[in-house]
Amino acid sequence: MIQIETWQRVLIWLTCVVGLLLALPNGFYTRVETANDAQAAIELGADTPANREVAAQWPSFLPSGLVNLGLDLRGGAHLLAEVKVGDVYQSRMDALWPDVRTALRAERATVGTFRRDPDAPEGVIRLRISQSDGMARALEVLRGLANPITTLAGAGGFDLDVSGSGDIVTIQLSDAEKLASDDRTVRQSLEIIRRRIDEVGTREPTIQRQGSDRILIQVPGIGSAAELKAIIGTTAQLTFNPVVGRGSDADARPGVGNKVIPSLDEPGVYYTVEVAPVVTGEELVDAQPAFDQNSRPAVNFRFNTSGARKFGDYTAENIGQPFAIVLDDEVISAPVIQSHIPGGSGIITGNFGVEESTNLAVLLRAGALPAELEFLEERTIGPELGQDSIDAGKVATAVAFAAVLVFMLLSYGLFGLFANFALIINVCLIFGVLSLIGGTLTLPGIAGIVLTVGMAVDANVLIFERIREEIRAGRGPAKAIDEGYSKALSAIVDANITTFITAVILFVAGSGPVRGFAITLGLGIMTSVFTAIYVTRLFVVIWFERRRPKAIEV
Repeated sequence: MIQIETWQRVLIWLTCVVGLLLALPNGFYTRVETANDAQAAIELGADTPANREVAAQWPSFLPSGLVNLGLDLRGGAHLLAEVKVGDVYQSRMDALWPDVRTALRAERATVGTFRRDPDAPEGVIRLRISQSDGMARALEVLRGLANPITTLAGAGGFDLDVSGSGDIVTIQLSDAEKLASDDRTVRQSLEIIRRRIDEVGTREPTIQRQGSDRILIQVPGIGSAAELKAIIGTTAQLTFNPVVGRGSDADARPGVGNKVIPSLDEPGVYYTVEVAPVVTGEELVDAQPAFDQNSRPAVNFRFNTSGARKFGDYTAENIGQPFAIVLDDEVISAPVIQSHIPGGSGIITGNFGVEESTNLAVLLRAGALPAELEFLEERTIGPELGQDSIDAGKVATAVAFAAVLVFMLLSYGLFGLFANFALIINVCLIFGVLSLIGGTLTLPGIAGIVLTVGMAVDANVLIFERIREEIRAGRGPAKAIDEGYSKALSAIVDANITTFITAVILFVAGSGPVRGFAITLGLGIMTSVFTAIYVTRLFVVIWFERRRPKAIEV
């Protein structure tokens, strides 16, 4: 006999009600979205009457989670960036040069004098020693500066490749270290880009690594690709460098270990600074927009323990000397050290406004990009195009939905009507689960829902056809229904498991739109099986218990 325990009925109805409630906010998308934004602003401190009024547009006792709209539905910006991993090689060599100089000076009796070649290829330190018979000792000392590589691929190797020929010593990163450095650089760039975009509060950005040195960035709801580039394109490489000289000649010869960079505030003024910085932005732990003593926009900063110690030691030893605050190879300020600055805190002033100081603080908090980004592809998708996609998706879903409903009603009569009710609940459950997990709906995702609508009745078709066979075999109504559901179960599970495995493979191996399709397809399979096996059966059982028909027609 067909029967469903009371606790099972309660659980089925409860699941359906919760799914419908979770999906409800999507029917009032704009109202709920503005209410959520106002509530977030209130929680951040903007508790104004206007925000409270907007937040009250949606009742607080109802769920407020929404299905996030992807780039192709909401509009936004798309960028494909290539990380210039080779830039890191030169930075590593510049940071290594003071150690090389100190090590060789200690061995001057053996190697004699030495001079760095300013025309060496990028990422290479090449120097000439005056006593070639001291080459073996020079190589031994310099190889002592190398560190073991910590990655599995480079285990057992060292990060520096030191070689000599005649009186020429060459120092560069080893091949294994270059591979490890490239991977670290891209990973670090990926994380910093994510942090910068998160700082400005955009919804559901897609930030993914593509290939060995490329990053895909898609941010829905942002105005243009240029706006997105302004957020992430600046390297925000902050350093504090000793000042060697100041002048107006951009082509002046800076000398080995120095470089000439322009002043941001003083047009036509160029500073010669040491390449090796005293402290870098990587040692910053906080940066906040502020105002200086003259009420001009500025940025307060604070170093970590090691940065504070180095900064304090340098200021104590160089009172009366200028030092340069350098941002992306431009001197934004070159104050004279008036006294020892302990504690690792300071202020950056310059010729910038409130918005610029706020953006600079955001960039510094997020950290410096380790290498320059080259944007290979950029697109701006307008909200009008996104709305067109939504409208087209609605039409496609409605047509598929109506066609399936009509087919089931004409093919299976009252049982088809039960399947149609279950199909409506099925679609609502998909949106409910997407809202619960914060999923993103893309145009391929809509295609996945349309496909789910077509596939959702497959299980019901298998069940109803099996019930027909049982009726033809002379089974009574109750026995036919019970046998129909039990004997069709294995075929339903097999068919849906294979499709679900395909969805999982698409999600794991795919990216962007492919993943959006895989998510809606996978969720649709799970909700379809639930509604076909449990919801439709509950409808049939309730109808059968009330009517007790002597015969049924499917």
